[in-house]
Order: sequence, then structure tokens, then C-alpha cells
Amino acid sequence: MPQLDAQDRHTVAFTLNGRETAVEVETRTLLTDALRHGLGATGTHVGCEHGVCGACTVSIDGVPARACLTLAVGVEGCAVRTVEGLAPEPGRLGVLQVAFRRRHALQCGFCTAGILMSLDAYLALRPNPSRREITEVIGGHLCRCTGYAPIIEAALEAAAELRGDIPAPSSPEATHA
Repeated sequence: MPQLDAQDRHTVAFTLNGRETAVEVETRTLLTDALRHGLGATGTHVGCEHGVCGACTVSIDGVPARACLTLAVGVEGCAVRTVEGLAPEPGRLGVLQVAFRRRHALQCGFCTAGILMSLDAYLALRPNPSRREITEVIGGHLCRCTGYAPIIEAALEAAAELRGDIPAPSSPEATHA
């Protein structure tokens, strides 16, 4: 990584949700701020700003990361995926998102984006997770509304759908935002 001057602004080029992008930031700018304020990707939420709550979880090169602990200059050349990147196309929800909706796995929705990102990464590695594994994955996220039970059910349902064990919902309203 090149030597950066704290007094200057730097252009950081990376892939965001499959599209090449660049944002100008100060050296100390956090990825949450670059995404939300610099690029308008407001699905990444800022919660505790200490990496504890998990609301800001994104995927960097396929690995979940806390965007509130990541400097924006650190994602130069990386592939970053946010909750907006889970949707297969505008106006449609991804499999996990549909399962969350169907199972009422969100209430206020503040923690949901981060939980979805962690589960998405985990299900890509472990398509047949146990209830215990899902519980451990979401254990790094704070949710004060759902009590976690519907989140676990939604994750298990989405995993089964992704494996092809259960059919995808056929009604258009089940997949449209």
C-alpha cells in the first residue's frame, strides 16, 4: 500500500456490488462513511461504531467485515458487497431477504442488513448449516426486537431453498420489495 498523507484526500477505487466505483476520502475515513455519505449506499447501518453490534457488516472479498472498523483506503482494489448487493435485480429481494420477510425476522430493521451479510457469507461456505451454527453466526449481532428465533428460522429456510430442498415462492409479492 502506498504511503498516504493524512492531510490529503485520496481516490479509492474498488468494486461495489459488482460495479466498479471510486470515492474520494480522507485517509481516516471509515468505510461506513464512504459507503453511506460518499456513495449513497445507505443499507450499511452505523450502530455502535466499535465493531460490537454488527449492524455495519459488509463483505470484503467474500469475507464479512465490520465497516465501522475498516478504513475506506483499505478496500482499494477489493470487491465490497453491501446489503444492496443481495438483490438479484432492482425491485426484487434475494433469497435470504425473502425468507426474512416471510418469517417476520425483522422488526425495526436496524440490525438486519448486517445479519443478512453475515448469513449470506456463511451460507456460501456451509449450504447445510445446523441451527447451532446459525445461532453462532448471528451471535455476533445485536438485535433488540426479534429475540433471534425468527432470524434462525429464516436462515434455515433460506439455506434449504438455496440447496433446492424446498421450492422458491411463486407469488410475485413474495419477491418484490
